[in-house]
Amino acid sequence: MSRETATGLASRRILHHDEQVMGTVVTFDLYDSDAGPNDLQVFLDEAIDVLHDADDVFSTYKTDSPISRLRRGEITLGECPSKVPEVLELCREARTISDGWFDPWSLPGGVDPTGYVKGWAAQRSLEVLRRSGIRGALVNAAGDTASFGCPQPGAAFRIGIVDPAATHRLACIVNSPGAVATSGVYERGGHLIDPHTGRPASRAASATVTGADLGLADALATALAVAGAQALPLIEALDDYEALIIGYDGTAAMTSGFPVARDPSPGPRSSNSPPPD
Repeated sequence: MSRETATGLASRRILHHDEQVMGTVVTFDLYDSDAGPNDLQVFLDEAIDVLHDADDVFSTYKTDSPISRLRRGEITLGECPSKVPEVLELCREARTISDGWFDPWSLPGGVDPTGYVKGWAAQRSLEVLRRSGIRGALVNAAGDTASFGCPQPGAAFRIGIVDPAATHRLACIVNSPGAVATSGVYERGGHLIDPHTGRPASRAASATVTGADLGLADALATALAVAGAQALPLIEALDDYEALIIGYDGTAAMTSGFPVARDPSPGPRSSNSPPPD
């Protein structure tokens, strides 16, 4: 796999890397450290290895992965690597929190935790980077982001939320509290499954969840995209997690603390959206 280092690409960014893994591209951006790029490369390599290890264990497209073998009944859960029961327990918690709207056990072919794994793996890779002593980092896993610190003093990481009706523009920009995940069918088509019917369904054009952990935020964004606005109270009830839904008619609804930084009109806006800066 490639290892690419760049410096001076932004006011505070000292290293950028793109990695092809899990069927997508995951990007790493590291900011403002006293360590040199060569010192940081050790941590970046470990963070990248976290992603590839997760792919090797959980990919349902790899016939010899533990999760594929578990789904076929060739091995038991006890014979899987320890991270498999760990992730499945997290999936059970997400299923409970989402009132069953996120349910990896309801998918065709057997249990499929990949809707949790991408965010979970990105979050774990971020924790590796945190140990390096850098002052800020952002891991972008196909548009879902995990971050800590800031790109420059006094400035939070700001994440653009795409307008699902016009993907060349943004619906809004949010101040990231650490994790931002968006789910919808505007790019990949009808891949979301309603756990209650077993059929493709989504009642929102897009759903975004922000919070402390990207694994849970990713799972809840999937649940919200399937369930629609009826599931917003489930997110409202959680500490440290907020949500935004954009409907197929362009209207938007959000929880009371959703961290909007700016509304780049034109774009969907609900009655409780703040005005532009």
